[in-house]
Amino acid sequence: MTGPLAEILDGQREADLQRAARALLKEPLLTADGPQADEFRLVRRHTAELREWFERNAGWTLRTDADAARLRKTPGTLTDATHPAREAARTALPFTRRRYVLLCLTLAALERGEAQVALGRLAEQVVLAAADPELVAAGITFTLERRDERLDLAAVVRLLLRAGVLRRVAGDEEAYVSGSGDVLYDVRRRVLAGMPASLRGPSLVETEDFEERLVEMTAQTALDSDELRFRAIRWKLTRRLLDDPVLYYDDLTDDELAYLTRQRGFITARIGELTGLVAEVRAEGIAMVDPLDDLTDVRMPEQGTHGHVTLLLAQHLAGADRPVTPAELALRVRELAAEHGSFWAKSAREPGAEPVLVEQALAKLEALGLAERTERGVVPRPALARYAVGEAVVREPGPARRHPATSSDTIVKKER
Repeated sequence: MTGPLAEILDGQREADLQRAARALLKEPLLTADGPQADEFRLVRRHTAELREWFERNAGWTLRTDADAARLRKTPGTLTDATHPAREAARTALPFTRRRYVLLCLTLAALERGEAQVALGRLAEQVVLAAADPELVAAGITFTLERRDERLDLAAVVRLLLRAGVLRRVAGDEEAYVSGSGDVLYDVRRRVLAGMPASLRGPSLVETEDFEERLVEMTAQTALDSDELRFRAIRWKLTRRLLDDPVLYYDDLTDDELAYLTRQRGFITARIGELTGLVAEVRAEGIAMVDPLDDLTDVRMPEQGTHGHVTLLLAQHLAGADRPVTPAELALRVRELAAEHGSFWAKSAREPGAEPVLVEQALAKLEALGLAERTERGVVPRPALARYAVGEAVVREPGPARRHPATSSDTIVKKER
């Protein structure tokens, strides 16, 4: 088929393929009856193209069946802790160490269990598993005797509900936490089987060092040829451009930087064709910017008190000529409260709220690659310069007046 109709059909196919790829980058586990059911159907329709692209360019595997689509992603930076799992609730609090352990124990219990499970029964199995001497020696305890422990388990279950591993049949988690009821779930075993994303099972890794375990769980075949080494570099660079808000040249090895210098146009063009992301190339590195501003889990600037505080502290850090300590930032927040407090939530204006506001702001700036904590204090990274205060000339009748202005550009972080 040729002519205008063929062009329209080709354009629609490319748009559908891009929508499917973006859906997988936002939610690497999609279910047929989940909130992105339309995107799941697009992924199923374009499975062959998506699988080939992700395997060739990022080394990620894609598995699809009638129930779920799972993109098994390995991050370009294994030790990035700035994007934790979060509660499937309005507060979206980050998971603690204990919640991560409970998540693993819960998945193991579900794998050994039946097609339906009650939360109370699941909790009993998790308590038994948590009594393992190695976990106890590591300081992990879980007895269900305290409300905060039941809240932790409820947070884990809600995460699995959002992922589609569990389907609530009857009851409510709040009733279980308060001790007034129980909850019954269907266990979707095919979705459950797709949860692990590591290339090797954790039980097969013998080393006890955490970072070494991560490396072995994600290790590819031995790199015994130039072709395999170049492939590994291409995969790592593509992963970081897809996942990280900014890829700084200073963070790369000499071999990685040399490869990127030669192949930058090809790599960024391939990513742009599949995802619609646009490469912003600067002297310090590359950011893949999302014109649609929805392929992100951290936004800046952002509305609300915390967003305003973060932007104001970003401006302060961008103009700093030395590392700034958290205590100095807390003092700055106190000064800012006097100027902007009328626009902030009441709790943010209370004495002693400054350290919490600073911590929340720094967590966001770190996640976006805009700042870094060091032993000497917080250091701005090059991309933070776009939030520096400048002088803008306001054109209006009469003499020109100068007002402070800031950039409104947005840097986004793609989902893992």
